[in-house]
Amino acid sequence: MLTRLDLTNFTVFERASFRFGERINVLHGVNGSGKTHILKLTYLLQRSLATKPAPAGDAPPSRSWLQRALAEELVEVFRPDALGRLATRTQGNAVCVVSAQLQNEAQPVTFSFSTRSRSEVAVEVAPSVWLDRPPIYFPTREALSIYPGFVSLYDLRALEFDRTWRDICVLLGAPLHRGVRPAPVRALLEPLERVFGGDIVLDSSGRFYVKDERGKIEMHLVAEGLRKLAMVARLIATGALVGRGCLLWDEPEANLNPVLIKTVAQVLFALAAQGVQIFVATHSLFLMRELSLLQQAESASPKSVRYFGLHRDGERVAVTQGDALTQSGGIAALDEDVQQAERVLDQAMGVLP
Repeated sequence: MLTRLDLTNFTVFERASFRFGERINVLHGVNGSGKTHILKLTYLLQRSLATKPAPAGDAPPSRSWLQRALAEELVEVFRPDALGRLATRTQGNAVCVVSAQLQNEAQPVTFSFSTRSRSEVAVEVAPSVWLDRPPIYFPTREALSIYPGFVSLYDLRALEFDRTWRDICVLLGAPLHRGVRPAPVRALLEPLERVFGGDIVLDSSGRFYVKDERGKIEMHLVAEGLRKLAMVARLIATGALVGRGCLLWDEPEANLNPVLIKTVAQVLFALAAQGVQIFVATHSLFLMRELSLLQQAESASPKSVRYFGLHRDGERVAVTQGDALTQSGGIAALDEDVQQAERVLDQAMGVLP
């Protein structure tokens, strides 16, 4: 679990502080405001601290190992020409500092690099324990249709995909639990399986299908929006998304109609209730409102969702945050929605622009 993230000179964030909630964290803002950057940074931080090297045993993460791991993850996840390209562009040499608090007081981490860094970071503070579970990152597009052979191809060739695509394909290929599904898994899967009308199966050929009473449907023939939900179902069925852990989902609303966006909101709440910390980057006013409605209906835990507005001011981004959607500052999607409604009314009334 990530509770705090402080940034100095990281990409578009000259100075920014995030205080994350235990359950659902929603980031909104215009294109280029750094939403995906925060998701990817959060992902690689936790992944680095959950990837214990084989000889480590009970030893805590060493600074020297963590420096190599963080540098590699930054390059593999963000794909810059050089690591220093991730520091805020300024005159002269600028130093980027990232400081985070993960899970408990034994897991602080602080590291830095400069605009001149090629592939090196300096770790100033290292945690004394490892994370017990790696995070899960969903890109903006689904990965089930590219799954066949992708991991081996990624490992053998230079592909224009960042590391998150390989990681999600590895998780999608994990085997299912044997025997009867546990009750928590059934509770999460049933609403999803009703949506696409069957089970998600991985064939011996290495391709994914939706299987129902009539047979199997190739995943390539399933609508892309449904394939995104099928990814969630697959990782619930393998146990990767059950219980503790962290899910980071970039634009879950992409290629989904409002009915399915409501399903996404309900699934996110169900996952969070079972202990998964969730980070969502979105442009969808509908999704944000749906999460806010579910939050207000859940009177026992009114702070189940925390909102972060990322607001551009020239070349820099300011962050506004709170436990209510209205506390996260202006919402670009709402502003455009209101302006469009005004234009429609003006046109209907014959008012000239």
